[in-house]
Amino acid sequence: MPDTGTFFLRTASERDLPALRTLLVETWHDTYDAIYGQARVNEITDVWHSLAALGARLKQPHSEFVLADNGRRIGGMAFAAAENKGQEVKLRQLYVHPECQGIGIGKALFAEIAQCFPEARFITLEVDEANSAARAFYARLGFEQTGRSEDCGEAGFDIPALVYRRML
Repeated sequence: MPDTGTFFLRTASERDLPALRTLLVETWHDTYDAIYGQARVNEITDVWHSLAALGARLKQPHSEFVLADNGRRIGGMAFAAAENKGQEVKLRQLYVHPECQGIGIGKALFAEIAQCFPEARFITLEVDEANSAARAFYARLGFEQTGRSEDCGEAGFDIPALVYRRML
């Protein structure tokens, strides 16, 4: 296992975008190639995790974009945005590089996101039903399934997902 060092959390910036894209593409291939196939994962990551898409998230109002950094690498990232007059937080992304999973980065990223929205009453997210590791992770954080979505992420990709919710 590579040296992961001690990670600290910080706000993402423009200079982080290439490393964030690499983290997301590698994590998506590790997680979803067996589910969707490599070509479909390439198609999705080329749109969802392009430098332009990541840059747009940095500028989105009422949002937080945080990452876990140890000075040598970015081990994970989370992006969330407030909706419904700040009462609801949508966790749009929370990913930890496969080499850095299991050391508390995901839990720390989630805790940071939850603290960034003090007015929010609950947080929601969508997770692929086939992603059992993510589903177990969110269950450990106290999330419960509340529904389904037939078009997770960006419209037109037709990716079904489970909707989870947790009170804050």
